[in-house]
Amino acid sequence: MYLITIEGGDGSGKGLATRVVSDVMRREFPFVSVEVTGEPRREHPLGRLAIDAVREKKMSPDEEAGLFAADRVDHSHGWILPRLEQGKAVVSERNIHSSLVYQGLVGGSGVDRVAHMNSAALIPDLCIWVDCDPDVALKRIKSGTLRAHSDKEEYFETTELQRKIRDGYRKLLSGETEMPVPFDMGGIIGPILNEGSEDEFKSQLKAAIRGFLHSRPTPVNVDVEIVDRNLLRRLIRNSKGQSTLQGLGVEPTSSREHWLSKKAPWRVINECQKEHKSSIDSVDEGERVYVPNHVLSHSISSVLGTLSLMGSADIRELRRSLGPVRTVTERHTQTIVKYLHERLGWIHQHRSLIGREAPRSQLRDEIRSMGILSIAIWPLREEIIRWKKENPKTHLRFSMGQIVKSGKCTAAVNSVMERLKILGSGSESHEIPENPEDLVKWWMKT
Repeated sequence: MYLITIEGGDGSGKGLATRVVSDVMRREFPFVSVEVTGEPRREHPLGRLAIDAVREKKMSPDEEAGLFAADRVDHSHGWILPRLEQGKAVVSERNIHSSLVYQGLVGGSGVDRVAHMNSAALIPDLCIWVDCDPDVALKRIKSGTLRAHSDKEEYFETTELQRKIRDGYRKLLSGETEMPVPFDMGGIIGPILNEGSEDEFKSQLKAAIRGFLHSRPTPVNVDVEIVDRNLLRRLIRNSKGQSTLQGLGVEPTSSREHWLSKKAPWRVINECQKEHKSSIDSVDEGERVYVPNHVLSHSISSVLGTLSLMGSADIRELRRSLGPVRTVTERHTQTIVKYLHERLGWIHQHRSLIGREAPRSQLRDEIRSMGILSIAIWPLREEIIRWKKENPKTHLRFSMGQIVKSGKCTAAVNSVMERLKILGSGSESHEIPENPEDLVKWWMKT
């Protein structure tokens, strides 16, 4: 879902930074996977042309920039974008900012001209700028820190050139030189100095990527709704092979096609919200329950909805299946699961009879309609909550009609209908809504 790029001069520590950042993203965040790449692509014909052009020094900066742009555009749309749309993250060692510095500033082609050549390429969601004095970098190369790259010292060329490159990064990434459109849309963190200990460098990198991802920025290159729908299809495919738990007091799940259990969607939400509110209101004064007030909140909807499409899961499996759009922190996921299990009884938990595995959770069959409904109306959750606050005395069954009639949520309404094409209408008496009017009818009736 996010394209993270690592930039800096030769020998600055980009390779180490790429490994650290990708490792943190894999361990701590629920992406489908984290893919590592780099530019120019050494194993691709377009990338090899760009590399050979630099080494042979037979082309002008403009010609070099054109070769790098060709490799980047092909890389962007042929390899990176399909992965972002699948909910994966991509960490790239070098990307557009390298061309803007090397050919645009140092080579003299100009950042605007180089940006125009690359205008069809993806825009990094975040550029992490690592910095190192060229003398320190060259000393590391000669001492063997980077000896695995046998041609590194030769490619490093001269300290004088590296100083120009370092200054180019400083001008571009500090804002002294205006970042050209459209590459001014992404975030920049740095400089992260790599002149002290490796532990210090790693610590700064970890803080940088955690801060960015915890802020949950909107992706630059992909629509989060497209990403989440792709993840739902994947989750449904994976869950089809799972068997239902037997002999644990959990009835077999009802038909996937009739998941509303002959209830109108508004009624399913209304009944679950009343039960949830009653549970919160019954908490003693000295006892705190750190859960949202509404069942359509992000965290409750995400947990219920994801579990509704899984046979059973422990916390790690559940979080991995939430995906980057519906993500909830590990600690809050545990809080929500515990609340749904202990106070509402909506989740059944069991421990493996073998070993000491973490307890597994399964949504009880009678709550499954609320779970799938949470996923189906995900794009309109906040609007429904807002409508209810503004219309406390009006029945929830009228909310969808008034939201549709307002015309303020057209994209979200269309997204709900697209989700229902994946999940089904949930009722044998209703076809999948084809237009907003059909969606209102589906909402109000079984």
